[in-house]
Amino acid sequence: MSPASAARPARDLDVVLYGATGFVGKLTARHLAKAAPEGTRIGLAGRTQAKLEQVRAELGERAADWPIVIADASDGASLAALAERAHVVITTVGPYASYGLPLVEACARAGTDYVDLTGEVLFIRKSIDLAQDLAAASGARIVHSCGFDTVPSDLAVMLVAKKAQADGAGELTDTTLYATLKGGFSGGTIASAVQQLDEVRADKAARKIAVDKFALSPDRGSEPKGEWKDSAAVRYSDEVKSWTTPFVMAMFNTRLVRRSNALLGHAYGKGFRYREVMRAGDGKAGRAKAYAIAGGLGAGFAALNLPFLRPVTNRVLPSPGQGPSPKAQAEGFFKMEVRTITTDGSHYRSIVAAQGDPGYAATAVMLGESALCLALERDRCPLPAGVTGGVLTPATALGDVLVERLKAQEFICTADRL
Repeated sequence: MSPASAARPARDLDVVLYGATGFVGKLTARHLAKAAPEGTRIGLAGRTQAKLEQVRAELGERAADWPIVIADASDGASLAALAERAHVVITTVGPYASYGLPLVEACARAGTDYVDLTGEVLFIRKSIDLAQDLAAASGARIVHSCGFDTVPSDLAVMLVAKKAQADGAGELTDTTLYATLKGGFSGGTIASAVQQLDEVRADKAARKIAVDKFALSPDRGSEPKGEWKDSAAVRYSDEVKSWTTPFVMAMFNTRLVRRSNALLGHAYGKGFRYREVMRAGDGKAGRAKAYAIAGGLGAGFAALNLPFLRPVTNRVLPSPGQGPSPKAQAEGFFKMEVRTITTDGSHYRSIVAAQGDPGYAATAVMLGESALCLALERDRCPLPAGVTGGVLTPATALGDVLVERLKAQEFICTADRL
């Protein structure tokens, strides 16, 4: 019997990795070849047979019999056929705004679970509008942002909320994530950011969504008042004794975490306020570093937002498909620490951390393990009350099952009362 649940529709593959020849796709394939249990049926998908065969050959004996699946984002029939073969589809093919929606729709119609690593607010908003009802009807679980965007943030807040609830300490109120990391940004991430900036600049409706703190909420009107505004300020935090600076991923991560809270009936708290910042260190050196990071982010986004500077930025920044050396990947790390105060005045902390470049090595693990949650342990994966499928988040679709699997991969996932 396949590791996948026997009650699910018959499929000949448990997991298909679409985009297996890309940089992160190859890393994810390597992780699956190493970590997937014996007997897990995995396929490699993409546009070019020869490139897929080369990737498979590099994976070693465990992947020798993995099927090759030819699919193209511009060919709807091939995406439908891909979705109908697998219990779970992983996709690393971005920018998702350009290439993602047809595959989301195909999976939603086929009742096939789906995971990706998008960090694009506009894409997820379109995915919700397109596929929520289709996926709810078919039972498909469409789970966006299963990489460094946004598994650490989503799980860290979930863990601290569960710990406080278990202790009877009430709901979360003011909650801040402090990010510490070493690593680079992929060419694909930069391409996605550029495309979203172009769309926001050209479309007033897109701009309104991009700046809306509850852009991904299932019911915008039910969201609480008083949520923190996005801020580019440098501040000193007495809470962690460090200068803090804007975190480049905060405008996306915060919206996804708020969606998790809303999907769970605001279980984190009706007065839950959430923000993310980056730690820069204490003292004069920390202050200088914080202002340098803030200035660099501002200059970087300004440059990306000016089309006439694109030839310059294209020469400096990595292109899609490019990434760091294995040594640089191994030396990277991240630590996401959440601090919160509950309604009874208690202070709590959670940490999600791992060794490995966040956007590459660690993301490949998170993405692969997210798919294995659904392929091998779907019956144990949580769902919000009354939900059978739909466009979900890592916390609401994978929850503690993903936490357990990441711990087995040497991730740190903890929550405690201070």
